[in-house]
Amino acid sequence: MAARFPTAYSILFLLIIAVAALTWIIPAGQYDRAMNEEVGREIAVPGTYQTVEANPQGFVDVMLAPVAGFYDPDSYAANAIDVALFVLLLGGFLGVVNATKSIDTGIQTAMGRLKGRELWMIPILMSLFALGGTTYGMAEETLAFYALLIPVVIAAGYDSITGVAIILIGAGIGTLGSTINPFATVIASNAAGIPFTEGMALRLLILIGGLAICIAYVMRYASRIKADPARSVVAAQRESDQRFFLKETDAEFSEPKLTGTQKLVLVLFFATFAVMIWGVSSQGWWMARMGALFFGMAIVVGLVARMGEKELTSAFVDGAKDLLGVALVIGLARGIVVIMEQGLIADTILNSAADTLGGLPEIAFINLMLWIEIGMSFLVPSSSGLAVLSMPILAPLGDFAGVGRDLVVTAYQSASGLVNLITPTSAVVIGGLAIGRVSFDRWVVFVWPLLLILVVFISASISLAAIL
Repeated sequence: MAARFPTAYSILFLLIIAVAALTWIIPAGQYDRAMNEEVGREIAVPGTYQTVEANPQGFVDVMLAPVAGFYDPDSYAANAIDVALFVLLLGGFLGVVNATKSIDTGIQTAMGRLKGRELWMIPILMSLFALGGTTYGMAEETLAFYALLIPVVIAAGYDSITGVAIILIGAGIGTLGSTINPFATVIASNAAGIPFTEGMALRLLILIGGLAICIAYVMRYASRIKADPARSVVAAQRESDQRFFLKETDAEFSEPKLTGTQKLVLVLFFATFAVMIWGVSSQGWWMARMGALFFGMAIVVGLVARMGEKELTSAFVDGAKDLLGVALVIGLARGIVVIMEQGLIADTILNSAADTLGGLPEIAFINLMLWIEIGMSFLVPSSSGLAVLSMPILAPLGDFAGVGRDLVVTAYQSASGLVNLITPTSAVVIGGLAIGRVSFDRWVVFVWPLLLILVVFISASISLAAIL
């Protein structure tokens, strides 16, 4: 199934080509810009749109677009280079922490203490994964946990899809309800020209309410199939899964102990994110200082864990390498915006959308925005890529429609989070299912009722926020 879909890189580059072609077709135009002190940047002035001389983008512009997505090759002004470097430094930090096995051992320790009360590992673990999703966009990092958790789940009397759901839906609902996630909320808010703290109350409501819905859904399914294994969505492969995942049961379930060093690493891990929150919210930190924080804390964790110089640098580089794809996606996606801006069609599209959506009531506007983002998320599964692609164009529409930009950002991240629970263009989805030996069609059968419930919940939440 996954082989039928191009990668996010190919999709984004094809979009660059498509947008460049549109600059030869769509009339060029611009809004007047004026500084908005509340937003802290220049924004389009409604009613000032006018056509201007065309500047169609050719072959050289298309080739330069991925580079221009990172920085302006003429003025050397930064575009997305700071975000990309931050992503790599964060990846290095996570690589060093993962090399200590502190997170893995912490989860195994929790499992050992829940023996006989295994059902409660579902809300506990889903909440922990959701915490990772809402704070730093935990996604690719989850792939390491499937092989660890699924044998535990199967030995407890559940099935492989329960283990996949705990991880994929747990981290996914956290990303859907992002609060300080730098790859979704922070990037999207920056692209929309607002502080990422705006709209935090609604996002917390969506996070907590969505997590409760997901936990209840997975717990109900797990209880049902434990009582009657034939009701499992993957019942046909139950014996095969047991043979595959439980081949080394005794070794797998010996309860590990967190060492003093690992406990200290976990404290440092959570403290790093706490410091980041403090720095961004009260000290005006942005990507450079946040990146420096994660770089410095990677060194501290390495020293605490008594890693050698080679081990520390290898773990850091391997971690950065894991998120290199994310960094490249950010540049490619920003390149689309660069082509639109240089081709002078961004404001034309904005004007057309404003004419179409501006007269809609707030509820209709924000729900249509949600569905627009859902459609775009299938093409661009990267939350950061979608943020820098769509927010500069769609967020200003809220100014014309009387809807806050923070609500548009919330609609974007909710849509992206929903789609990334199921999209076959996501390596996180397809990779997790492959490790869990769950076919894509079986996953769809399992997850579609939950998606329907979440859509209703999110739509109701943003509709209420739009009219308050």
